[in-house]
Amino acid sequence: MDTTNLDTLAKKLADAALTVLVRTCREEVSAASRDELDAACAAMRAKSSTVIDQMLDDVRIAPWAAENAFRCAALDLAQVGIVTLRKP
Repeated sequence: MDTTNLDTLAKKLADAALTVLVRTCREEVSAASRDELDAACAAMRAKSSTVIDQMLDDVRIAPWAAENAFRCAALDLAQVGIVTLRKP
């Protein structure tokens, strides 16, 4: 099985999710310690499998909405990171 396309998709999804995270939580990201940033990334990684599965299911059901499925997946991943960074 050729996983090149899946690797590319995963990298683009990670970039999109991190972009949303940084743009949404600019102050929290700049004030966060390395451990806090690592925790946010770890939470996003932990959620990525279910988010990618959901995105692929959405694309199978509605291939014409693939871009929206990708955007929703990026937002879902970013939300997990945002919640982790904003925990008191």
